[in-house]
Amino acid sequence: MTIDLSGRVAIVTGAGGGLGREHALLLGARGARVFVNDLGQAASEAVAAEINAAGGEAVAIGASVTDYDAVQAMVEDTIGRWGKIDILINNAGILRDKTFAKMDLADFRLVVDVHLMGAVNCTKAVWNHMRAQHYGRIVMTTSSSGLYGNFGQSNYAAAKMALVGLMQTLAIEGARNNIRVNCIAPTAATQMLGGLLPQEELDLFHPGRVSPGVLVLVCEDAPTRCILCAGAGSFEAAHITLTRGMFVGAEPAAAEAILASWPKIVDRDGEIVPETGERQGRLELGNAGYMRAARGEG
Repeated sequence: MTIDLSGRVAIVTGAGGGLGREHALLLGARGARVFVNDLGQAASEAVAAEINAAGGEAVAIGASVTDYDAVQAMVEDTIGRWGKIDILINNAGILRDKTFAKMDLADFRLVVDVHLMGAVNCTKAVWNHMRAQHYGRIVMTTSSSGLYGNFGQSNYAAAKMALVGLMQTLAIEGARNNIRVNCIAPTAATQMLGGLLPQEELDLFHPGRVSPGVLVLVCEDAPTRCILCAGAGSFEAAHITLTRGMFVGAEPAAAEAILASWPKIVDRDGEIVPETGERQGRLELGNAGYMRAARGEG
């Protein structure tokens, strides 16, 4: 089945180059009208021109995702021009890598502001519009650095993992209005990887090999609450799981009991992917025997 986005309207942030450019070009090639956003006006205009030259329809705007007023103006411009917004791809980002010991807090805040609050600003600006039209597809750009950690990227990792939590909750809240929210965790040869890998590996990690996964996450039949990892044409799903654990109790020696039972507590056999945060509490009550007692099962 061919994915056809004809009639859909998309905003792609950070689309002046790298991953965002590839996402925007692919969406345009599949029929979506694309609002190309980047901090640099010239870069966004160049990408919009590529889409238009290929027979698509695109408009560019140079605006910072950290400026909510500018984001709101971008959204209003898009709706005024094309009548709606169906797709939002939160891709804008920066790096300020240093070990935590050497990192200035200003650089920590800046990375969190661009990645996390930039995505929050853009999503907030389209959210009620998508709710009213009972349709929306939103992609957050997370990272293996957030999911699994990476030396020298405490700020970037913190922001990227925060986007997973944002996605998890918004997917729940948006479900009744057919708003599907997902994360993409890309590995791509962008400026962020420049000089870190040999050229043959960088060639395999071309950003365009990530974008088909994004296309799936924004199509009519998109999943929701998915963390899709992508790189070199390979695609995987990441999950935040919960082990079955065990009941220890609240006796004075509870800490020692936890330590002694550590292998059982972290045993991944039978682990689950909770449908909501409440599931953790329900599992813990079950381990404590509360659910059995409440049912009168002794």
